[in-house]
Amino acid sequence: MIKSMVFALGLLFSASALAGADHYIRKDGTHVQHLKITKQKGEVKVLLDVDFEPTGTETDKPCSTEISGEAKVVSENELHLKKQAQGEAHYCELKILLNGDEAKIEETQDCVRYFTGDFCRFDSEGKVLAKIK
Repeated sequence: MIKSMVFALGLLFSASALAGADHYIRKDGTHVQHLKITKQKGEVKVLLDVDFEPTGTETDKPCSTEISGEAKVVSENELHLKKQAQGEAHYCELKILLNGDEAKIEETQDCVRYFTGDFCRFDSEGKVLAKIK
């Protein structure tokens, strides 16, 4: 009984030790982007959420959206996430470029048309998301 419990705890802690999550964030006024990259058992999963609340001078509408899925590792510093729009033949493709404690995100035009709308963007617009330590 004790051996079984020790074995189960060992499996639990070894799986947790292999899983790691990196968080990146960019805040530009009322525009906030959060990127979470989780690596576990050879898989890389990405979650990107965007929140935008316009100020009194902006006429844009508020928005909040996210995208997630398994990312393809292109190189040590580059990930690609491709997600199909529900009920559509269009895909949002994100190119995530990692450089030390920074990340940049580029999106395809279909992300704007089918995922985020006119005001939110997954694209970091050439700016960097800083890694949270």
